[in-house]
Amino acid sequence: MTMKTTRQYLYLYPVLVSLVTTSLWSCQSSPQSPPRERISINDNWRFYKYENIEKTDNLIYDVRPEITDTNDDKQADSKPTEAVEVEATQETLKAWIMPTGNRFIKDPTKHYTRPKGNPGKDFPFVQSDFDDQNWQAVELPHDWAIEEPFYAGWDTPVGGGMGRLPSPGVAWYRRTLDISTADQGKSIFLDIDGAMSYAMVWINGQLAGGWPYGYSSWRLDLTPYLHYGGPNQLAIRIDNPAHSSRWYPGGGIYRNVWLVKTEPIHIAQWGTSIRTKDLSASQATILLDVTIDHDGNENQNIAIQTDIFVLNEDGSIGDKTVAAFAKKTISMTAQNSSTIQSTLTLDNPRLWGPPPTQSPNRYVAITTLTSEGQTIDEYRTPFGIRAISYDADKGFFVNGEKVYLKGVNQHHDLGALGAAFNARAAERQLEMLKELGCNAIRMAHNPPAPELLEMTDRMGFLVIDEMYDCWARKKTPHDFHLIFPEWHEQDLRALVRRDRNHPSIILWSTGNEVGEQYTGEEGAKIALRLREIVNEEDPTRPTSASMNYAKPGMPLPETMEVLNLNYQGEGIRNAPAYAHLKGINTSPLYPRFHQAFPDKIIISSENAAALSSRGTYLFPVNEGVSAPISDGLGGDPKTGYVSSYELYTADFGSSADKVFATIDQHPYVAGGFVWSGWDYLGEPTPYYLSRSSYFGLIDLAGFKKDRFYLYQSRWRPELPMAHILPHWNWSNRLGKITPVHVFTSGDEAELFLNGESLGRKKKGAYEYRLRWDDVLYEPGELKVIAYRDGKEWAEETIKTTDSPTQLTLTTDRQSILGDGKDLAFVTVAVTDQNGLTVPNAMNDITFSIEGPGEIIATDNGDPTSLVAFPSLERKAFNGVALAIVKPNKGQAGTITIKAVSSGLKNAEVTIEVIQ
Repeated sequence: MTMKTTRQYLYLYPVLVSLVTTSLWSCQSSPQSPPRERISINDNWRFYKYENIEKTDNLIYDVRPEITDTNDDKQADSKPTEAVEVEATQETLKAWIMPTGNRFIKDPTKHYTRPKGNPGKDFPFVQSDFDDQNWQAVELPHDWAIEEPFYAGWDTPVGGGMGRLPSPGVAWYRRTLDISTADQGKSIFLDIDGAMSYAMVWINGQLAGGWPYGYSSWRLDLTPYLHYGGPNQLAIRIDNPAHSSRWYPGGGIYRNVWLVKTEPIHIAQWGTSIRTKDLSASQATILLDVTIDHDGNENQNIAIQTDIFVLNEDGSIGDKTVAAFAKKTISMTAQNSSTIQSTLTLDNPRLWGPPPTQSPNRYVAITTLTSEGQTIDEYRTPFGIRAISYDADKGFFVNGEKVYLKGVNQHHDLGALGAAFNARAAERQLEMLKELGCNAIRMAHNPPAPELLEMTDRMGFLVIDEMYDCWARKKTPHDFHLIFPEWHEQDLRALVRRDRNHPSIILWSTGNEVGEQYTGEEGAKIALRLREIVNEEDPTRPTSASMNYAKPGMPLPETMEVLNLNYQGEGIRNAPAYAHLKGINTSPLYPRFHQAFPDKIIISSENAAALSSRGTYLFPVNEGVSAPISDGLGGDPKTGYVSSYELYTADFGSSADKVFATIDQHPYVAGGFVWSGWDYLGEPTPYYLSRSSYFGLIDLAGFKKDRFYLYQSRWRPELPMAHILPHWNWSNRLGKITPVHVFTSGDEAELFLNGESLGRKKKGAYEYRLRWDDVLYEPGELKVIAYRDGKEWAEETIKTTDSPTQLTLTTDRQSILGDGKDLAFVTVAVTDQNGLTVPNAMNDITFSIEGPGEIIATDNGDPTSLVAFPSLERKAFNGVALAIVKPNKGQAGTITIKAVSSGLKNAEVTIEVIQ
């Protein structure tokens, strides 16, 4: 493939729906009988988790190897190892689960046949007469571990790597489904957006199927097992192994679950695909594929009609049809599928593109199936029209405009809410990334919730959609290498079919730092197979896998359509400050890769891995621009804190300053993705007694670190801004050297201490901060005036505060919806008599609430804090803490949140709950 060729694409994605989608289907056979229903079944579940793994049932998917190494504080770039073979010593259910994925296995001869029998049929939990009233009542999405106490210390069941929460274990979810007699003759499906992991489903005591990979979205056909005119018992077993992840995976059914009802002839799951063959300012040629399933027993003629409408920013549909595909009629064979291809020309297309220079315009295609004049299905497919191209010398282009990738890596947890997906919490993360200047997200290292991609489409982010963290070689004893050989095709085809129509996705990634980098031609063969699968499902986008070890001249990079480099561009452990470290040691490799692959674009898919604890500053300060954390230089192992001078990194990482300079010196690099945008649960390098990471530009609670402003100064050069660090409350440093650094989008700045100039400095070549490293501390006022092209550009002032006297509460939104899902994020600040936040305050705070809502979690961004998230008592961490408020479902009124702290004036804030 020649990467300099411009390719034009058109994408679509599923409609985001909160409850019942009946109202979304405008073409109905009657008001009481819509042709398709997609019903949320997130409510009314009962949940039970076994107390420990030794006391569970025997309904296992497969046997697993014995764990002999429980150490989880390994370097993130440790070499993966080969799988351990085991033999089954008891009956397993894998053979009954494998057929669930048959639709995603291309070769019919390799489809799995369900064995005879019904494992688990006599187990009490799957029986309709089992009394589960003593089980916990829960609503989905649900993370069974996030409200639990943290494990403290070494030699715990779950260590720092997986977030010190009890996510491993086996649990059951039960719910009844009322299926009316009017549904007889329909096809009825269970759609699960994500369950962690090894999910197996029984309906009315019958094992219907399941899916092992915890990040996949999947479907089961319930039709053969249903009783009509009454309740049907649904029971789902979840098995989340210990030592199965390098970060916090969460536990349980942590994404949305749907019941889908269709007529026997219907559009298949993820059954539409839209793309463009030609695109210009005046016209777009649109290609549409529609796959139709016929689950009935008689051949039937049907008509297919697809109309295109404008999709407004708020998700509403425009009044007028802007284009229509020609109506087609086909004969559907019973128990078969057909794919119908159509083409149209759309005049004056509204293009999708990333802000601020472009707009994320969208359309929606409404496909209607009719038979004998009656509507039998309607399927809505939002999409966007845009051309993307890759040029190995010039970079990445959207609609002919060069777009530098200003990206972050994001894990899937939502901080104190855990893995359970919440639309508002995810939206808040994206809003703050927009403020940062970020325009791209790499989904690390797994498929995201489908609603998150709807948001990236709507907000105009560019996305790398990633499949796996490992292939056949393991990183942890029970990670998904155990299922990769038998499930990679099903997982990968399901991902691409689900997500191929999102305009925000620009690249597929099949893996991250996989062990097959080390296995030569054998590893390259696997990489090529995965690439072929993706290309078959979506020929419009290139594929890659992120490489932190493979070099030019090795087999794996040859298979890549895009070169995704993790840390190798700026070099790994190669600078003088890193010379003493063990592990991968690599000189900066952008030139070698560019020379070896002159037709392949290079993306820095993972870079930096810098570390800091928000608002914490340790002395002395490193004189260079990048150094690994060490005791006494950037890190304090006694407190578990890392300095926020933003110069310190993981052993394999580099500071932002070093990353910026390396990329700027190699302008053919299309941009990069910093590790990471937000802190996340687990992987607390370098202090594994902590609960959460130190990598983020934003901490776990959503408070900005100093590094946020360093990236903002680079990514939003048009924004007048200046940021001073550290804070200026240093009663123990009177007369001592206390370096002052400034991040600004200006090109020079002058610093003043108590009105006296400490000098005016200008950024040199490949310099991204201004440093005054010899400042002697005295209390008072620090002020910086930044300049650009010789003119005043921005300024900031920070002051030594008085002692804390009061609390201040603010909320991110004044009103929220009373749907039981919306959220408000309330910040408490410890302030002095002048209203200034005291930047080193660690006061104990107690929250309370009145009105139609509850405080579901609190946090402060301190990675060492092991206070359980539901606690209403929490210390401020360097001046601030957070409370997350959820409204009661179906209620309206005023919520009042109060915060109290001994010796301080209390505070309260109100939020309106509206219907």
